Amino acid sequence: MTALKVNSEKTAGSCVACLDYRTINGLCKGCHEDLPVNRWHCQRCALPLAFHSDTHTCGECLSTPPPFSQTIAPWRYQYPVDGMISRYKYNGQRQYARPLIAGLSEHLSRHLQTRPELRPDLIVPAPMHRKRRRQRGFNQAEDIAEQLSLALNVPWSATRIRRLRHARPQRELGREARLHNLRGMFEVCGSVPARIALVDDVVTTGATARMLATALIDAGAEDVQVWALARTPG
Repeated sequence: MTALKVNSEKTAGSCVACLDYRTINGLCKGCHEDLPVNRWHCQRCALPLAFHSDTHTCGECLSTPPPFSQTIAPWRYQYPVDGMISRYKYNGQRQYARPLIAGLSEHLSRHLQTRPELRPDLIVPAPMHRKRRRQRGFNQAEDIAEQLSLALNVPWSATRIRRLRHARPQRELGREARLHNLRGMFEVCGSVPARIALVDDVVTTGATARMLATALIDAGAEDVQVWALARTPG
């Protein structure tokens, strides 16, 4: 793909927030600057913090350390990111996710350039039960994983782990109920490489990421990191 074509695709269309015609990946400069950056956060789960720290670990991760080594989520799940992801996830309006996925890709590219030892061998999207996939029409985690794979030149697989049963939506539950709701939920299919990046749209309490990472490590993975568009505040 030529540089001219890439630049043309990046600037195509109007801003999804204000309809300005001067855009980069679907957002104008002003609306992009209004996105709630997850600047200060826990180094393990990306929980937004109220104070500056590059190395702080939140109380939850200190008391019950997660099986994943780190979480990368560039934005807080607040306005307007929450609405953009909801339109993408529940209404299939992919144009709202375009600037967020592009931003995550650019963030990861810079991160892996400075920390090449963290480059994963495989990207694995959080699986969705077939019933919910039929209802929604697509799995947003697979969509994100595929685009990150193309941008970062890291292979991805939607078949390495599967969801065994349909369950009550996680957004309706608290942390302990989420963990209980997910027990025995996931099965790893086949062998897994040493380093895996687990991809989802939003990290809420981290319960799903914990269960998925545990299953992958039990299957032989040595390190699992989590990549997401956004992290909910505590």
